[in-house]
Amino acid sequence: MIAIVLAGGYAKRLWPLTLDKPKVLLTVAGKPVIDYVVEKALRVSPPVGKIIVSTNLRFQLQFQEWLENRGYGNVELVPDNSTNEYEKVGAVKALSNIASRISEDFLVLAGDNLFPDELNGLAKFFGEKHSPVVALYRARDLDQARKGATAVLDEDSRILEFTEKPENPKTALVGACVYAFPLRTSMRLREYVELDLPCDEPGRFIEWLHKMEPVYGYMLKDYLWDIGTIESYKETEKYFRQSGE
Repeated sequence: MIAIVLAGGYAKRLWPLTLDKPKVLLTVAGKPVIDYVVEKALRVSPPVGKIIVSTNLRFQLQFQEWLENRGYGNVELVPDNSTNEYEKVGAVKALSNIASRISEDFLVLAGDNLFPDELNGLAKFFGEKHSPVVALYRARDLDQARKGATAVLDEDSRILEFTEKPENPKTALVGACVYAFPLRTSMRLREYVELDLPCDEPGRFIEWLHKMEPVYGYMLKDYLWDIGTIESYKETEKYFRQSGE
């Protein structure tokens, strides 16, 4: 299995912190955000064979410097062709481009999603289903759920409804950008991109995919922090500094 970390965004909502620095290289409790994600991927059992970090050209030198200062032997940087917010290809298209060149099942991890749970439970569940699996967490309230992608499950944990940014959420279960995909999903990604559907939010792909084939939800044991705003960044920093995660 290969892990793909999505880290190519420009994080406009975090300006000025991210005007000249990629969001995932901001520090949380003294450590770059992306290190939490990569280290979690490295602890998956069975182990991943390679970790691919999807970046952009604008911050490529900073990512190279970050990687050179780490001891990660199986991490590869793959930039898209964008140099600013207006040229970005979108996370789904970048993921599709990478997935088209691999020949294994793959994990997908947002570079700005932090959570205490390990990925072994999700990997085991994926091994049982061998269908696309989406990690889920429970939003604190429905207002927070409106900002994410909500999921309705059946008794077998199959996703019956998946709605990106719902106006009236039916549930507080929110899909994280933490996925386990069988190799065949690479063809679905290409199909989705060729349909010219929205590529900025990975949840839009899941919203489409669950109507095409079975997709399952896996509950994380704890909360998830999506670092998208100054406020959420401060909240994440506070939690991880206090918890020692």
